Amino acid sequence: MIDNVDFIAKARAKAEGWLDAAYDAATRAAVQQMLRDEDPTGLVDAFYNDLEFGTGGLRGIMGVGTNRMNTYTVGAATQGFANYINRLHAGEARSVCIGYDCRHHSRDFAETAAGIFSANGIEVFLFEALRPTPEISFAIRQLGCKGGVIITASHNPKEYNGYKAYGDDGSQLVPPHDKNVIEEVKKVTVAGIRFERVAGRIHVLGADFDRVYLDRVKQLGLSPDAIRAAGDLKIVFTPLHGATFELVPASLRLWGFTGVHVVPGQGLPDGDFPTVASANPEEPAAFKMALDLARELDAELAMACDPDGDRIGISVKDDRGEWVLLDGNQANLIFIEYIIRRRRELGLLSGGEYVVKTIVTTELIKDIAERNGITCFDVYTGFKWIAAMIREQGPDKYIGGGEESFGFMPGAFTRDKDGVSSASLMAEIAAWCKTNGKSIYTFLKEIYAKYGFSRERMVYVVREGVSGAREIAAMMERFRYRSPRQINGSEVVLQKDYLTREAVEPLSGKRTPLDVTTSSDVLQFFLADGSKISVRPSGTEPKIKFYFEARAPMRGIDDFEQAREMADLRVEGMMTDIMRG
Repeated sequence: MIDNVDFIAKARAKAEGWLDAAYDAATRAAVQQMLRDEDPTGLVDAFYNDLEFGTGGLRGIMGVGTNRMNTYTVGAATQGFANYINRLHAGEARSVCIGYDCRHHSRDFAETAAGIFSANGIEVFLFEALRPTPEISFAIRQLGCKGGVIITASHNPKEYNGYKAYGDDGSQLVPPHDKNVIEEVKKVTVAGIRFERVAGRIHVLGADFDRVYLDRVKQLGLSPDAIRAAGDLKIVFTPLHGATFELVPASLRLWGFTGVHVVPGQGLPDGDFPTVASANPEEPAAFKMALDLARELDAELAMACDPDGDRIGISVKDDRGEWVLLDGNQANLIFIEYIIRRRRELGLLSGGEYVVKTIVTTELIKDIAERNGITCFDVYTGFKWIAAMIREQGPDKYIGGGEESFGFMPGAFTRDKDGVSSASLMAEIAAWCKTNGKSIYTFLKEIYAKYGFSRERMVYVVREGVSGAREIAAMMERFRYRSPRQINGSEVVLQKDYLTREAVEPLSGKRTPLDVTTSSDVLQFFLADGSKISVRPSGTEPKIKFYFEARAPMRGIDDFEQAREMADLRVEGMMTDIMRG
């Protein structure tokens, strides 16, 4: 029970403001009940803070209060975003696209946002039912919208929902627009939110638009002959109760796959996610039902998307026939090597092509690109930065881009990670591998044999509350200003500090500016043995994250186990040194 008198008094004062007639009767009744409760915990949790519209939008637990996702916090975010769109695009035709996932109240929040945009003179394209994030990103571009909103909390627990704001190119907002929208949202009062709805400005998107999107996804295909030869391979897919329950199976069928099996019990939307502890394809436990079905069917590929359909998890059989979950780095390696190889074989590489990865994603992607004469750009974590690079370099030469946290974007027609396109392309890779007498797992080993083995691991330290935030800041300061000169017996040959935007070579003292336009609180250490360590505080959770990458030589696929063992030992050694230091 919370007993801090000042804390409770501040929360109570904010809650009493929600008894104003500007709030609906149900909200006022809920607040009155909180104020009457002897235990103030619920009151404080709901009102001790304001749910801030950050650079990625809103995300929080659903419920009444300033620190919750509800009609009024969504309303303020939308009013501020509408004000910014109207100011930025004054005198132009203005429209937005709105989509949502399977979570509780997602449709309600989407309707709320649609009404507010329409009341502010902005045309709205609202999907008739839940749709995956990549389709909404595509729709913003396809329909020429000035922005968009996606109501989703990605793979957060069922109690959460969120609000992601997108710009006119289908990407989440980047500077200066993200900061400018935040400033507009801060100015909004409840009385200033235009909740009235102008029905004539709201247009519904349905199955006809799905076909436009899926036709564009199909254009990513590079091996139609392989699908014709092996399109009957058995594929298990689970949407984990989310928004891809129709579109991924539909896309796979459109590409020519006839053996698609959706996991029973997980194939329909459900915001309670009743069959999984976490609807996150990064978690092996989320694959249990899919792999049970895959074993029963003797399938060759199992895939899962998160609730809003931007992330994809991929499971394949290893050499012993055991199912293994590919990590995000491995999936990205397979995508990039396959696309480059097939484009080269088809005569589709003409020079100037590029790939994009985030700075915490494996350096092996850069090796693959450069060995093939292709540029690799490093960007900050988040697909909005991959989209920013596409804006800078142009979409025509884009090969693909991804990050270690189970996201890949194989086409520039969307500007966010795309689980629908990625699932379709991975199925094609499985068919191509089969027609070439190998498995996806063998293909991965061939990649390692060709470019060298790499092992990646991410760990994090949680520190809750104000004291935790200070401790995380102190840890970053220690790594920044008392940097290790040696880690796991290997010299630090390069340190990159994205906050100061400077690279330092400790042995020579040479300093070089980093080619980035904005700062980020990220540190990286590159070691003489080829290892890399990245350290950054989480932007959405009370965590500090450590990303470890170790390299090991391979002369051929028979060296795979030995290389993996060597890299694992290096990762363990680096973890021990960093956590101790």
